[in-house]
Amino acid sequence: GSIYVNGTQYLLKQCHWHSPSEHAVNGRRFDLELHMVHESPKGEVAVIGAMYKLGQPDTFLSSMANHVEWISGTHEVQRAIGIVNPNRIKIGCRKYYRYVGSLTVPPCTQNVIWTIVQKVRTVSRKQVKLLREAVHDDSEFNARPLQPMNRRPVQLFSPTDSKLESENP
Repeated sequence: GSIYVNGTQYLLKQCHWHSPSEHAVNGRRFDLELHMVHESPKGEVAVIGAMYKLGQPDTFLSSMANHVEWISGTHEVQRAIGIVNPNRIKIGCRKYYRYVGSLTVPPCTQNVIWTIVQKVRTVSRKQVKLLREAVHDDSEFNARPLQPMNRRPVQLFSPTDSKLESENP
């Protein structure tokens, strides 16, 4: 999959989760956050983030449960599962926040375009536990502490002024 941001195409490189969320809305962090990391041909990075609160199971995570359980059981950090259609990740909202920041994991590269979906999705407690067991190396959390805003502008976009366009291969 790919996205276009301000006329530049970014190709999906990988997806990963953080628990709790690495972003907050009005000071509130959520139980889980998905990051879909994209890269342009020039090496520029754009990340789409979606936050989750406890509730109904997420259908995409349900479909990936066997793979996550395998990783958790073997303590391998990666497993080839073939092609996963990113369109199966249901975002369910066209409103989003956008700002320029950094990656949340080392080397914490700067000038990353962040797009955070406004709607908070739901995930079951069992799914959060499964992801924590698979990716946390026996620690309870794998999220970077909240960072100061440093007067960084965060814009809210809605469908009438949306500049995020998806493209399906």
